[in-house]
Amino acid sequence: MRHFDELYAIAADRKGGPDALEDLIPRPDPNVTALPEDRWLSLFTKGIFQAGFNWKVIENKWDGFEEAFHGFDVDRCAFMHDEDMDRLMANTAIVRNGPKIRTVIDNAHFLQSLREQGGAGQVIGGWPSTDFIGLLEMMKKNGSRLGGMTGQYALRFAGRDAFILSRDVTARLIAEGVIDKQPTSKTAMKSVQAAFNTWMFQSGRGLTEISRVLAFTL
Repeated sequence: MRHFDELYAIAADRKGGPDALEDLIPRPDPNVTALPEDRWLSLFTKGIFQAGFNWKVIENKWDGFEEAFHGFDVDRCAFMHDEDMDRLMANTAIVRNGPKIRTVIDNAHFLQSLREQGGAGQVIGGWPSTDFIGLLEMMKKNGSRLGGMTGQYALRFAGRDAFILSRDVTARLIAEGVIDKQPTSKTAMKSVQAAFNTWMFQSGRGLTEISRVLAFTL
């Protein structure tokens, strides 16, 4: 496995130099722990609806989603019932996918359950980056449709420090001998986390920055 400096040099060479590369690297939001729980629910829902669907369509309809789900107020969404489902399934301002609509209710309950631990911002935003796979596993287990890439993208869009195992990032991890295929097992994910932890130690950077640098090496 190459030292992070070597990988950074490869990415910089491909993108026109260090300055050009730095302009392309996003940074996590230092205030992510203060993100209100309604925004977590909104971002989770957007990620779920974008999965397997045209992202631009979802983005164009998002104002309709915000209105239909009462600004993603967690308590109101948690208490939606059959009449609400009927209303939503007839609402042309949103994408009328019943199973995905129901995830709003389930994930509202999930976010409510985090309140006794300090709330979504503290638990999700404050989860150590050195155990990011633990956060992903917790969300997959306790949330609805928040596993895999959906959870990774939602966390990145929330401003939380996060890696995304995109095609290019996965290809680089394979090239470095970290894994031998798309990581799906717990053992493979532990290897991914260990590699990122090593690169974080070497570089002083977080998961988001390292993930993007890896993607730009190919």
